[in-house]
Amino acid sequence: MAAAGPQDLSAIAAGGERPVSGKTPSAGPKFSKSGTVWRVVAPEVVLRNTVTDADGDTANLTFQVYTTNADGTPKAQVDLDGAGEFGVLVSPYVASGGTAKVTVPYGILKPGVLYKFRTSAYDGSLYETSWSPWADFRIEPYVKFPAAQTSSTIDPTAQEIDEFTRSDPGPALPTFAANGTVKREATKKRTCGKPDAEGRKLCMELSPPTAQSKARADKRAEALRKAEEARAREAGKSPAAAAAAATVAPAVELVDWCYDKPAGKDYMTRTDACLKSIGSGKLVFVDTDEAEIGFATFDFEQRIKAYPNKGASGSDFAEFDQQIVIVPVSIDQALQGVTMKWNAQSTCSSCVTSKIRWADNQNNSAGDTAHWNADDATQFSGRWGTIQTTWSGTGKETIDLGWSVTATVDASATAIATANFGSSGTDAMRELAPRCDDILKPSAPGCVLPFFKLDWTVDTNLYPAAGAYYWYMQQVMPDHAGSRRWDSLMHYLGPDTTVKNSAGGTWTSDNSRTRVCDSTWSVHKSDTSVGSVDCDEFAMASTHESGGFPNSVNLVTSGSKCAQLFTDKMGDGSANFGILADTRTATNGPAGTERCGRAAIPSVQNQRAFTGFPTPSWRMLDGDGFFVTLPGFEHCTSVTTTCTWSKIS
Repeated sequence: MAAAGPQDLSAIAAGGERPVSGKTPSAGPKFSKSGTVWRVVAPEVVLRNTVTDADGDTANLTFQVYTTNADGTPKAQVDLDGAGEFGVLVSPYVASGGTAKVTVPYGILKPGVLYKFRTSAYDGSLYETSWSPWADFRIEPYVKFPAAQTSSTIDPTAQEIDEFTRSDPGPALPTFAANGTVKREATKKRTCGKPDAEGRKLCMELSPPTAQSKARADKRAEALRKAEEARAREAGKSPAAAAAAATVAPAVELVDWCYDKPAGKDYMTRTDACLKSIGSGKLVFVDTDEAEIGFATFDFEQRIKAYPNKGASGSDFAEFDQQIVIVPVSIDQALQGVTMKWNAQSTCSSCVTSKIRWADNQNNSAGDTAHWNADDATQFSGRWGTIQTTWSGTGKETIDLGWSVTATVDASATAIATANFGSSGTDAMRELAPRCDDILKPSAPGCVLPFFKLDWTVDTNLYPAAGAYYWYMQQVMPDHAGSRRWDSLMHYLGPDTTVKNSAGGTWTSDNSRTRVCDSTWSVHKSDTSVGSVDCDEFAMASTHESGGFPNSVNLVTSGSKCAQLFTDKMGDGSANFGILADTRTATNGPAGTERCGRAAIPSVQNQRAFTGFPTPSWRMLDGDGFFVTLPGFEHCTSVTTTCTWSKIS
């Protein structure tokens, strides 16, 4: 029934006690406040208040809503029912002391606008003679963003070089934790070979980078830059061109970005590894009494380069190359000279490995071995050994690697010493183990370092609604799928998955999507400016974290179990949009614990936010981990307040 409210007191029956509205009216969902304002997450606003009748009669409440002036005072009444004389909504009768509530239909109240409401009670015969206190509320989206931009400088595939710690640097070096502390001390710093005919032995001991060795590495990098500049000048290039030559990697460098990285750390990308934590090796020549005859010191570094397709390597096979850098610091005359042999081993069953090519700092051939006379030892007489490994297998193979260096001295015919440089990692990590495959057809076979976890950067300039929705879901899902903040990977659903669908075929993203965006989903009303929308699922159907994937930690029986959301236009006079709760399935909106989401997102954004995901070029196979980064939203930290998009230039 329509109620006049306390202003119209005609026909009030005599006798009895008047019903009374509660003093703290509230608005929802979620019925939570931001300061003095109720924050509502859906446009179908639920208004409620308690009502008490001293006679114990049932009673209802009349709800009245106003817009506000700039100072927060009531401005104009909102027509809530569109048909009644008074523009109010009236609740059903409830027992005395109960809570009466009404739901405002979609489209009457606008997101982003501050409203006030109040109530008046009626018990069927008596009206309350005054209104309840005012309560302020605003429909606030979880995330707010503008219309899609027409252009963008965001590169979705851009990657940063990661620092990492080796899990198996060999027994002569300590193992470090991610925070830089020593996790395991070296177990065997010195290794010695068998005595020669005169009873003399050659020993090798490794030590982690020191301040001195790091300084030497910096000087070498500077010397390489100057040498490249000098070569350019000698070739007749202009001063500007010669200076530019000093900014690029020297020709001898296998991994272009590695040569000027700070020493003492290890770095990697999906295709490259730069090992600068090996430090120094001391070669010690001792007599039968263990007295030192002479010693030599060398600095070491390593590189690995994988080629994601055979065209990138120049060979007709999948390929990865390895490189060692050996730089003499000093060699005693007593040793006469030193030769270093690099021993690179692998478990590969389908590989052919080339002979090592040795070069000097200028990439000139340096012979078949790395050899220095005692007088030749300077920080500028480095030797770079490079080997090529080609793979011609089928399917996929992860290849474990191992390295050591064997030293001999000219002063002895048989004395040798070998230092163990560790492996590609423990069984649990295998951070430096290349993986080669020919699965991604029609892409050529290739190799990558799958330990490196990629970033897919959603272009939130072009697809802000998709980015906003993904950000919300990353915050609330128990596993925070794809979020770097929580170090929680997504895992790609690759063509080599062993999971089967009901027809016996390979499980695909379409199978996962069908479960999440099933028949229980329908389009929520929205402003016409939103345009056509699709059901967009999170985590993505192309991942193991999808609510539709059979082996997912987030598996649901139906998409109705997911968080329900939709895109709508803000009504505050701005050109912004927002992600709001769809309360048709869950009355109070998402609980914030759902293991999946589905949202009505503009069709173009839904279809293109992952367009170009470079499966072949990244050689993404089943179970490969990656992060989803969301520039423009990453500064936001909580869903209890509205996250507002920030433009990325």
